[in-house]
Amino acid sequence: MTRIVAGSAKGRNLAVPKSGTRPTSERVREALFSRLDHMNVLDGATVLDLYAGTGALGLEALSRGGAHATLVEKASAAARVASANVRSTGLPARVVTADARTYVSARSGQALAGDIDLVFIDPPYDIAEDDMTTVLSSLGPWIGPDALVVVERSTRAPAPTWPDFLVLEDQRTWGETVAYFAGPPLPKDETGDIAQVREDAPASSHAQEEER
Repeated sequence: MTRIVAGSAKGRNLAVPKSGTRPTSERVREALFSRLDHMNVLDGATVLDLYAGTGALGLEALSRGGAHATLVEKASAAARVASANVRSTGLPARVVTADARTYVSARSGQALAGDIDLVFIDPPYDIAEDDMTTVLSSLGPWIGPDALVVVERSTRAPAPTWPDFLVLEDQRTWGETVAYFAGPPLPKDETGDIAQVREDAPASSHAQEEER
């Protein structure tokens, strides 16, 4: 068992499949969401949780103020457990049993014109890097201009390859887990002042908000 760490569903137990998933530990989840709270991205957020497993990340986001989450999980046994966790917590989420790469690749359209505010990508450690790159590249039509994408990997895995519509804002390491935080770049006419301060780092909407 694991549990919701904070928010409206704090302390609610979450079921975990006997095998086949790698749930984020409560310690790492607490540190991750402390960072997200600081970035002011949770309140009212529409969340997409890919490789959702038990749904712990998406449900934690809802408990802390998110508006709705879609939990995408390929393994049917894990998806059933995620659905049970949605019911037991009463949080506004839906579970989609699908391969994450196939699911996000199905939407076409203009980049940064979507309705998703926050994306979690916490794949199996043995995911092919081509799959990871494809998933990231396919997010364009899903996310909005102020979205945040969080990728959780093993410290032994290579860093993600970011598409043009995402720039790395921050990364944090907790034990053997590293989290990457990326968002859309600022429009060109808004990057001047930040570029003078951080010439070696692309400016993003979240970076600007934090500097304020």
